[in-house]
Order: sequence, then C-alpha cells, then structure tokens
Amino acid sequence: MKIALLGYGKMGKIIEKIAIDRKHEIVLKIDLDNQHELTTENLQKADVAIEFSTPATVLGNIDKCFQAGVPIVVGTTGWYDKLEQVKQQSEHNNNALIYATNFSVGVNIFFHVNKILAKLMNGYPYYDVQVEEIHHTQKLDSPSGTAITIAEGIVENLDSKREWLNVLTPDGGETPDENVKPDQLLIESFRIDSVPGTHTVLYDSEVDTIELKHTAHNRNGFALGAVLAAEWIQGKKGFHSVNDMFDFST
Repeated sequence: MKIALLGYGKMGKIIEKIAIDRKHEIVLKIDLDNQHELTTENLQKADVAIEFSTPATVLGNIDKCFQAGVPIVVGTTGWYDKLEQVKQQSEHNNNALIYATNFSVGVNIFFHVNKILAKLMNGYPYYDVQVEEIHHTQKLDSPSGTAITIAEGIVENLDSKREWLNVLTPDGGETPDENVKPDQLLIESFRIDSVPGTHTVLYDSEVDTIELKHTAHNRNGFALGAVLAAEWIQGKKGFHSVNDMFDFST
C-alpha cells in the first residue's frame, strides 16, 4: 500500500516507521516546509493519506484528498464543529474518510468499557463522576479529543449528566475553582511535559472510588491504529468513524 503522510511531526515519523515495518511504502510526506508539494498529482500517487497535522490545516488537507479521490485517515482533532459539513461533502462526492479522536486499539477498548460502566452506574446514584486527562504541553487543543469521546460516552449513558465542562490546568498546577452544576460532567485537563496521554474516569462516593484508566506509554499505539485504519479503508467508500472499524458486540 502506498501512503501519503499529511503532517510529518513526531506522530508522522512514528507512523512512517510502523507503516514500513508492515511492508507499506511512503510516497509523500507533507509538513509546513513543503506545502507546495500537496498537489492532486502527488496525492494520486498514494492509495491512502494519513492526516496528523493541526486543527488549522486539517480541513484543507481533507478537501485536497477529496479533490484527488484519495481515501483519508484523519487523526487530527479540533475540527469536529465542521463534522457534518465534511460528512456531506464526502458522501456527495463518494469519497472515503475515516476519523477518530484516537485510533489506538487500547483506547477504543477503553471507550467501549467506559460506556458499559456508565450505564451500569445508573443504579448507584450516590457516586459522582469526573474525567481527568493529562497530555504534553505541546498539545494544541483542550480537552483532548479522546477526553471528549470519553465524556460523550458517559453523558449518553449516565442519566445524571447532561453535558460536559472542561477546566484546563497548565503545567500541572492546581485546578482553578469552577462552579460545576450537578448535571455537568467535569473534565480536568492537565498539561505536563513529555506525557503522551493519560485518561482517567473517576466514580467517587463517600466510601470508595472506582477508577477506569488508560495510560499511553508512547505514541506507538496511536500510530499503529492509524495504519490499521488505512488498511481497513482500502476499497471502501463513505464517511466512517473508528467505531465502524472496531466491532465490539458486547
């Protein structure tokens, strides 16, 4: 499989290594220094594009892939306010796209277990719940897309929560005071150097705490998942989320 990498930072370089280890070929690498090479002609040399750039560039990259008729895997977050618009564009032009807040196999298992636990906790209203996420200080968006997916899984399945509310705490300091309503789910976001990503769901009562936690040791799980998504979308059309790729029937 021939792959175009749109975004060649730390994640792009890890994706490149994993893709080559899986016998794929990288035919195009786009970063800030060579945007002029992101042309229809160059994109059409690839069977699929993997997009890990920035919230500011992702929509333009998606559009260029659609114009070139190249399937695209989108790992960048921070653009979901345009999700419906991109979906309509994809379906109208019969393009192929798969997106995720996180392509990691372990994280997607975590997402599934999180939903099951939230539904179960409806029977135990004396527990309150919150989400914590920790990432490196270079992360541009807050909360993380992964934390949003976790929070949405709770809100959709736990009757006591109507919406989520994010509080950002830079540099690992103390969380500022925030008035959180009983029907709001608090997401505490921490930014600490060199942390690939830690997400925790805490159900707390007067007598105990139940903790569901995923800790990424490095970026390899995210990168492998993106390559698996590129393999999965081959021969497919339409607009897909990562839920279409992972089949959790429990």
